Amino acid sequence: MTELPKLAAPQLVINSRMLYTSWIPADPQAARAYLPPALRPAPNGAIYMNQYVVDSAEQTTGFGAYSLTYIGLDLDVFAPDGVTPARFFTHYFNSSQVVRAYVSARGVPASPGSTELDLHAHTLTATTSIDGKPVIRTRVKVSKKIGTTVAGHLKYVTRVGDRLVGGNYPYIGELVDEFEVLSLEFLDPDHPVYALRPAVPLQIVAGSSFYSPRDSFVYPGGEEDMGPAAG
Repeated sequence: MTELPKLAAPQLVINSRMLYTSWIPADPQAARAYLPPALRPAPNGAIYMNQYVVDSAEQTTGFGAYSLTYIGLDLDVFAPDGVTPARFFTHYFNSSQVVRAYVSARGVPASPGSTELDLHAHTLTATTSIDGKPVIRTRVKVSKKIGTTVAGHLKYVTRVGDRLVGGNYPYIGELVDEFEVLSLEFLDPDHPVYALRPAVPLQIVAGSSFYSPRDSFVYPGGEEDMGPAAG
């Protein structure tokens, strides 16, 4: 068995291709059941998802190339800006054993999976697969012109043993100036992630949805103990 590298924290990733979406779920109670007792969902019950690809090892400080879809719930606490909801991971489908080992040690529910982002003309299709079977597919309309560059910190919460840990993740992203979610499909009713599927009709949280052909971030950043998971 190949020994995995022991990576120092934090890790830097640059120029990933990233599709971030957020929506109101079809079954808010099923989504909320994923949270530890000490955490509460955001008032609107929103789900977030990040589907992204790191194309080469030269874009990271140790992770190597990989693809990832992670998903979870917005919370009623905030990132350092006091506005952006903190977020709890429920699923984390990563193509790299190296990355899975790194994040699992920090409470992330990592499991194998792959993500592809295919851009044809102005239609971007993001497909998340597990064991070669597509489970999530997102289609968006995007421009190829950068409209703005954003920077800040996100806050993700994980459970490590019986404690909650909050990590700050600094980022810089170049966002395209035109963006529209066309469809968001959860393709496997038998997979647990299906509980987070969107309501019909689709209700997108526009302020938390974007496409960035070049998004850079530190992973994870400053971590803090947030108390017992049991509340």
